[in-house]
Amino acid sequence: MHRIGYLLSDGFQVMAIATQSVFECANLVSGSPFYAMETYSVDGGEVRSSLGMNVGTLPTPAPGRSRVDTWIVAGVVDPLAVGASPAALAFLRRASGRARRVAGICTGGFVLAEAGLLDGRRATTHWLFARDMQQRFPAVHVEDDRIFIVDGPIWTSAGMTAGLDLALAMVERDLGAEVARSVAHKLVMHQRRSGGQSQHSEMLALAPKSDRIQNALDYARRNLSHALTVEQLAEAVHLSPRQFSRVFTAETGQSPARAVEGLRLEAARLMIEQSTHPLDVIARETGFRDRRHMREAFMRGFGVPPQAVRREVRAAG
Repeated sequence: MHRIGYLLSDGFQVMAIATQSVFECANLVSGSPFYAMETYSVDGGEVRSSLGMNVGTLPTPAPGRSRVDTWIVAGVVDPLAVGASPAALAFLRRASGRARRVAGICTGGFVLAEAGLLDGRRATTHWLFARDMQQRFPAVHVEDDRIFIVDGPIWTSAGMTAGLDLALAMVERDLGAEVARSVAHKLVMHQRRSGGQSQHSEMLALAPKSDRIQNALDYARRNLSHALTVEQLAEAVHLSPRQFSRVFTAETGQSPARAVEGLRLEAARLMIEQSTHPLDVIARETGFRDRRHMREAFMRGFGVPPQAVRREVRAAG
């Protein structure tokens, strides 16, 4: 049995303990109680969440008496306002040497950084606090645009729902890809996001104000393998090309051409991370003229070529 200990502190975000559903479902899918979960705090007793909900906890075990295989540290709403207690930091330093892995969900990564567990390692956190983490902990290699990162026995995730992706990746590591896929299906998770995937969605970033422009973006995403000229997009939402370009730019802050390239990049990156298709096929399926055109777009958008993204995914696996 693999024991998972959740370390909470006052003001923790409840989304952290929502990840327990992933492990619970993994037990159901695998047909055996592979995971056992317990919730801890330094002193034990009730701990109050950021929403005011109280959760009962066990006191952290004494040195040498912990049977926990994976420690998961919950984040708080503002990690800059209140740091972790010295007792919590001391405990994590001891526990990290005995546990199989230690994870920080969202801003829980700040606690791992304060404990020195991220020194010299790659890590991520909620994008809103990534720059602060890098400034406060210069020995950490912060990557602010990742869903989650695994560096040896240390796991860190971005904010909120990214913790579910991290937990699902643990299930895949422990029980295999088929169990992880079944868990994602039972939890109605739209897709299993790999750690290398961006925290940001191009569709969310554009955030159009009208249904017409939203419909144009939906049309573009469904037809990325086609040319997608301004005339086509305008016709799809019953506007003249000139009026469409003006409204689109006013609502999204981008030209239609630039927005479509962003959607192509997002789709191509997802295919690279989650499939074994050759890059030529991915370029064609996502509407780039050819592999070279896709590479140029990747360099503009991500600063790295498609091959580097694929290598990173394979290394993480």
